[in-house]
Amino acid sequence: MAGSAGSACSLAYSVPMVNDMVERFNGSSDGGLAQRMGIVITIAEPGLVAATMPVAGNTQPYGLLHGGASAALAETVGSIAGAIHAGPNRMIVGVDLSCTHHRAVRSGSVTGVATALHEGGTVASYAIRIADDEDRLVCTARLTCLVRALPARETGQ
Repeated sequence: MAGSAGSACSLAYSVPMVNDMVERFNGSSDGGLAQRMGIVITIAEPGLVAATMPVAGNTQPYGLLHGGASAALAETVGSIAGAIHAGPNRMIVGVDLSCTHHRAVRSGSVTGVATALHEGGTVASYAIRIADDEDRLVCTARLTCLVRALPARETGQ
């Protein structure tokens, strides 16, 4: 479990802070892209974030899951993993996203899981696997983020 005694990783966020971040994300009513797409975070811990997204409403004209929707899900879970790594006094900025689409999906939902490949002081990268309701591979992605200090106006300094 995240934050357990003897953990080998250094947690920038405590477990309550991660839980609060997930609750704010899932309960957000700001009309952001993730909310409009129905993305819901299901797991969030250092180095691992998962979320679900419905196929309905996120399709292209042929009725298939839109590749851009898969990309948005991938960037969402990878960015949240990066935010957990960065902690409260730093921010992450996605600088590269690469997606390969493997299977078409017409209904149900998809689940994206981001796992850390590298979490350094200035760069973090994540592998993202997106699967359908039967755990069949739909898309693989890789996200690279820069880790930066928050601007002074956001830290109150």
